[in-house]
Formats: sequence, C-alpha cells, structure tokens
Amino acid sequence: MVETQAGAAAAGSHDTSFFGHPRGLAILFLTEMWERFSYYGMRGLLIIYLTQHFLFSDQHSALIYGAYIALVYVMAIFGGSLADKYLGQRKAVTFGAILLVMGHFGMAFEGGGSKEVMVVDGLEYQLTLEGRGGDATPIVKSAIGQSEISFSEGASHMIIADPAAVGLPAQIATDSYETQTTREPLFVGVLYLSLALIIAGVGFLKANISTIVGDLYGLHDARRDSGFTIFYMGINLGSFLASWSCGILGIVYGWKYGFGLAGIGMLAGLLIFLRYQGWLEGRAEPPDPAKLKEKVFGPINVEWACYSSALLMMAVAMSLIMNPAPAAKLMAATGVLMVLFLIWYSFAKVDGKYRSRVWAATYFALAQIPFWSLFEQAGSSLTLFTDRLVDRNIAGWSVPTPVFQSLNAGFIFIFAPFIAWLWIWMAKRKIEPSTPVKFSIGIFGVGLGFLALVAGMKSTGASALTPVYFIFMVYWIHTMSELMLSPVGLSAMTKLAPPHAAGLMMGTWFLYSGLSNSLSGVIAGATGAETIGGKIIDVTAAKAGYASVYTNVGTVAIGVSVFMLLISPIIKKWMKEAG
Repeated sequence: MVETQAGAAAAGSHDTSFFGHPRGLAILFLTEMWERFSYYGMRGLLIIYLTQHFLFSDQHSALIYGAYIALVYVMAIFGGSLADKYLGQRKAVTFGAILLVMGHFGMAFEGGGSKEVMVVDGLEYQLTLEGRGGDATPIVKSAIGQSEISFSEGASHMIIADPAAVGLPAQIATDSYETQTTREPLFVGVLYLSLALIIAGVGFLKANISTIVGDLYGLHDARRDSGFTIFYMGINLGSFLASWSCGILGIVYGWKYGFGLAGIGMLAGLLIFLRYQGWLEGRAEPPDPAKLKEKVFGPINVEWACYSSALLMMAVAMSLIMNPAPAAKLMAATGVLMVLFLIWYSFAKVDGKYRSRVWAATYFALAQIPFWSLFEQAGSSLTLFTDRLVDRNIAGWSVPTPVFQSLNAGFIFIFAPFIAWLWIWMAKRKIEPSTPVKFSIGIFGVGLGFLALVAGMKSTGASALTPVYFIFMVYWIHTMSELMLSPVGLSAMTKLAPPHAAGLMMGTWFLYSGLSNSLSGVIAGATGAETIGGKIIDVTAAKAGYASVYTNVGTVAIGVSVFMLLISPIIKKWMKEAG
C-alpha cells in the first residue's frame, strides 16, 4: 500500500542508512550546511562592513544588523504558512535558495566606499583607513600627502604622525573640527536590496527545512533529538568553514571576495538540494498539487502568487532596514499580537491534548528571547569588541575578527556528539532533564558567559586590551548553553505542533527568534562608541561602556533562568508526554 505524505510524517522513517538515521537527513544536512555557510560568511563581515566601508555609526550599524537578523527569522512564519497551505516544503526551500543566491552575490557589489571628511580652518581632509578590520590603520589625507593618526588618552586630541606630509599641526583638538560623511546612493541601495533578498530567501527556506527534518521521524522516535543535533552540526559546519574562508578573504583581500564566496556556497546548497531531493521519499510535497494550478488573477496561479509574495516581503524588509530605529518597537508589537493569535488559535482551532501543547510551544518560542538577544551579540557588539578591544595576536598571527566566530561552530563539533549521546543515554535510564529544564540551563549559561567576559575585561587596565582567551571562554560557555536550548527547542516545536500546523508552529519559533535578534540590536547599540573611519577614538570609555552593558544583561539573564526553572513543572504538564 502506498503511504500518504501525512501518514509518512506521522509514522516517520525506519531507514537507518545515514549513521543510524534516514538518508533524507543527509540531504538536509548538506543543504543547510551550505545555506549557513553563506549566511554566516556574510554575517561575520556585516557589522565591520557597515562601520568601516559605509561608515555608519556603531549604534546605527547595530540597529541595521538587529533589524536584518530579526527579519530573517520573522519572515519564516510567512514562508512556513505558505508551505503548509500551498507550496509544500520542497518547493519553498528551492525558491528560498534561489533568492539567497541572488542576495549573496548582490553583496559582492561594494562600490568605492563612503568618505569621511574633516574640515580644519576651512580646508578639507579625508579620514580613512588603510586595510580592513581591527588592524586597519587610520590615516588622514590632504592634497599633498597622507599621515597616520591616533588619539590622546581621553580622545581630547587627534595626533598626526607626520604633520608635514599633510600640512597640519602635530595635534588637533577634537572639538575644533567637524566631520561629514558622504555615501554612494547606488551601492547603499544595492546593500539594502541584497539584504532584502536574503531575508525573503531565508523566510522561505529556514522554517521549512527544519520541518522536513521533523517529518523524517515518528513522534516518539528516540532518534528525534539526536537527529536534530546532527542537523545542527551541519549548520555549524557551514558556519565554521565560512568564518575562516569568507572571513579571511573579506578582511585580508577585500569585502567583495568574502561576500562573493558566500554566494558560491549558497549556489552549492541549491544544486545539492535539487539533485538529491528524491531522498526525502515523497515528504515535503504540496498538500494539494491541484490547488497550485488554480488561477488567482489573469495568468497568475496560486503557486506563482506564493512566489510573488516575496516582493512584498522584500519591500517590508527594505523599508525597515533603511529605517531601523522603529523596527524594534514594531517587532515587539508583532510579538504581542502573535501571542494573542496563538491563544485564540489554541481554543478555536485545536482541542484535546494539542491545546495545551500549543501553549507549551508558545512558551518555548517566548523563552528563547533572552537567550538569542544575548547570544546574537556575537555578530554585532561582540564582533566589534573583539575587533577593537581584544589582543587578537595568537602565535604571532593577528587573527582576523570574523575567524573568532568559528569558535562557536568548532565547540559544537566537539561537544554536540557528546550531548546527542548523553540525551539518549539519560533517556534510557529515565533521568533526562525535561525540555523546560534544559531551556533554563541555556538561559543561565548565556548570562554567565557575559559575566565571565566582564571579569576578563576588568583583569587588565582601563584602556588595556582584553586577553584573547576570555573570548574563547565566552564562546565556549555560550555554545554549551546553545546545545541545551536550540536543537532541543527545534525538536520540541515539531513534537508539539498539531499535524495540520507544523509550518505555522515552526514559523512561530523563528518569529520569536527574530524578535530576539531585534532586541539584540538594541542591546548592541547601547555599547556603541564614537569612531573616526570606523575606529574608536576613546578606548577607556568604550571599554567601560561594554562592561556596564554586559554586566546588566548577564545578571538579568541569570534571574530569568531561575524563574524558568521554578515554572518548569507547569510547562512539562502542558506538553502532555510530547517530550
């Protein structure tokens, strides 16, 4: 008898050809690996690119970054819903990958860069950098030459290394000149358009590929959490490779090379998914193929109407990225409305055990907010902190800042197999912590990581660089915390979702991931420092600002984790044996 798609999803797969898991996991592992390669390759460079190439302020760059990362996940709820109702996950993933290829290649068009001009005694001098990243040298250019510059303690004066070369005095009071920045409108527009394409692409791909992973297993298949952890390793393999390759190319050789390689990685992911999608064994197909061919208006049918919705996603994304300041408030309002919708949905559309499971799923979606709002500092404030205020010299090599983002992925390679084995070992002995308890441990860890980093900052002088091993420490603590929460949360959402709303619930998870990332931009913006050419001018003040913000958010996170631990029995009861 031929099994229906819904039946297959409920029964799961008994295939064990991929390290004890269905071989469909292999195609999803590789597709997600290359998608994450492109995503993290671009992410590792983005905040430095915004501050040094386009010369946006730290605060504005953090808000752009937060809005971008937030929208990447928020759009997943639309992509997930369209796949549930019309497209099916396979078509949605394919279309999303195509948009991603276009967006990542678009990032490679950088233009000539923005220009910052200083006016002294009516004459203009350009302030710029030689090189990229934390080792770039600030210089001032005049009509007759150029000179390196630095700033005095407290940033009261700009110090000119070779005054004769530029026709300036050896020191200039910082309150005696003004600066003005000009940007190339065409390439700023290309930046926004490329980010919008990536946002829409991830919206169609991200939630749906995770839903397919869940469909490979039966509800009570003991391999489920282990399978999601293996899938999660694919994500981090892509991240690890990208942090080294795209990160080094972008910083050492040029932004376009790093971003271009990210695009090549996404193209590889698309080709792999197209070639081997048969391994999914009929899962992820449209729920009603005939419905896709129905005309909506004129020659446009339902399928192409779904694809056309990407234009609306992109329009919304571009408007919020171009004006990121109100994005956080809009995201917060969206989050409140979504909670109200899910409460209504639980009473109006589901009954029996699935009602309280929807409540539990809603809790887990909300409970991730404090984690990701702090964890995602890795791509914004923590990247700038590492770039500017950490001694990155290891064995004589000044390590490019994006490479440090590979620590998260590297630690996952080492510890994820152990954690995957540990859950199975503990489950057999009936001592595995419940999903709510795992979440509380994850939140505790992300707060602890920042408090450990602050201790490292205070171990040196007020203006001294922080030892690099504290960066290793914060990434290790955050990685172990991530393994307590992220793969477990993805697994829980697929187990708790009503059968007819798997994409909706997975989209909800990514919606609140997006809200978390919007909040991360606000937190990162609070650490912003005054810069010239993307380089900070007052090290002491910048370091104190980071220490204050990181202490506050770390303490709050630990308090939240204790509260979550106290209410974990209630959430466990809502789950009704789903996990």
